[in-house]
Parts: sequence; C-alpha cells; structure tokens
Amino acid sequence: MTFKQHSLTPDILKIVRDKATEHPNTGEYNELDQAGTYLCRQCGLALFRSQTKFHSACGWPSFDQEIVGAVKQQPDLDGHRLEIVCARCNAHLGHVFQGEGFTAKNIRHCVNSLSLDFVTDLTVTDTEEAIFAAGCFWGVEYYLQKLAGVLKTEVGYSGGHTQHPTYEEICRGQTGHFEAIRVLYDPTKITYEKLAKYFFEIHDPTQETGQGPDLGQQYLSVIFYYDTIQKKIAQRLITELEQQGLQIATQILPVSIFWRAENYHQDYYSKTGKKPYCHQYVQRFDS
Repeated sequence: MTFKQHSLTPDILKIVRDKATEHPNTGEYNELDQAGTYLCRQCGLALFRSQTKFHSACGWPSFDQEIVGAVKQQPDLDGHRLEIVCARCNAHLGHVFQGEGFTAKNIRHCVNSLSLDFVTDLTVTDTEEAIFAAGCFWGVEYYLQKLAGVLKTEVGYSGGHTQHPTYEEICRGQTGHFEAIRVLYDPTKITYEKLAKYFFEIHDPTQETGQGPDLGQQYLSVIFYYDTIQKKIAQRLITELEQQGLQIATQILPVSIFWRAENYHQDYYSKTGKKPYCHQYVQRFDS
C-alpha cells in the first residue's frame, strides 16, 4: 500500500489534505455512468462501487453506500456536517447527508472527484501505483495496458521544475519533465516486479539520448519510485541486465508531482487505431 502525497498535484492536495471542496459540476466523475469501482486517490483503497452511485443534481458524485469498512465518518470542523474520509489514510472525501430521500437508503455520500480514481473493475479491493518514463508515452501506455492486473493507465509529465506544464513546453525542453505514465494495478494479480520487468522489455533501456527516433530529455528512461521496496526492485533488475552485458541508461528517481497530460494524449493509440513506432517487446528476463 502506497500513500501518494509526493506525486499529487496541488489541486488534489488541497482537497484530500487541506479539506477544501471542488467547485460544483466541475469534477471528472460527476456525470460518469460506467461500471467499476471508485478508489481513494491518495492510497488506492476501493471506496465505492458504481452500483451505488446515483444522480443527485448536487454537482458532485453521489453514492448511497460505501464499501464496508472503507469510509469513516467524523464531525466536520464547521460543527454542523459529517465529514467522510478514507478509513485507511484519512484523505478528505467530502460529506455525508441523510434524510434527503434520493434513494431507498436515504443517504448521500457527497464526494469530490479529485478525491477519487476510477477503474473499470467491479471486484477490486485495493490497488498499488507505479510511475515510469520510457520515451513517447503513447507507446508505453499501449503496451502496459495489455498486462493482466493493470487497471488504469494515465499519461502525463513528471520530474520537472515547473507547475502545470503543457505538451508544447515539454517539447521545447523548458520544464525538465519526462513523458511519464501512471499505472494503477491490482497487487493480487500482478506484482511491481513483473511491471518493472515489462517496462525494461518494451523499450530500449540502453539508449542514452531518448527512445528510438524521439530524442531529447523528455524521452529518457526513468523509474520513479514511491518507496524503498520499489527502489530496491528497480536497482536489482538493472543489476541483472548489466550482468547480461547491457549498459543501462535508466535513471531511478523518487516520485515527484505527476501532471496529467492533455486529454488527446490519453489512450492515444486506442483512439487512433495506430501502432507504436518506437517501442517493441524484447524479452530480457527469463520469467
């Protein structure tokens, strides 16, 4: 289980840590009507199933039942409302109201979208997260989405020194960011080690200048680690590859803020039907 504070943007931290409220009718999940599970954005714990979501017209995602034991209620600092937080990491979610008559259960968990992640899995109970960079994030996402146990991928920018970077700024080399991919996965179905091995097998970790024909700092190979466990696994895998005679250029860096890329970059190859031009699978490990 990983708490993700160091990779969260200021907008998300303002909600989950500082207990702010996002503006009504602005959240990503307010109108979402899809089967799946809503997770805590800070620690990945499963909080709500889509079957319990309903349209309340209040401007925020509404649920009439939480996953048992996943959500905790406590008096709000305003002295009037009941705050709801993640039962594991205490991330602020929103508030709970009763007696409004929206559903037969007569309860409404009013939740900020920025407090949540959504995955199209109806049974997952917990998740873990990894962040990698391996050249153009379109191709990295294309391959990582194929792995059983990967629940969600999101491409973006990490490792830089400016806030709210844009793709144009990244391409001009003005921000110090890498094109990165955020991976949510079910640890009961796939391990971090298997993910990291696959990362090394879908790009050329020996290339020092970029990836394939894409040259530049933003296309370099990086593993961003959340904790010492991830760091040690990455270091061990690099050692194994170096023992094969490979000169590994992959950097191992602590996680920093992950800025989600523009919408047109998300699931790019799925949307366009094209295929990666600078990534291919090459087996580098025995298992």
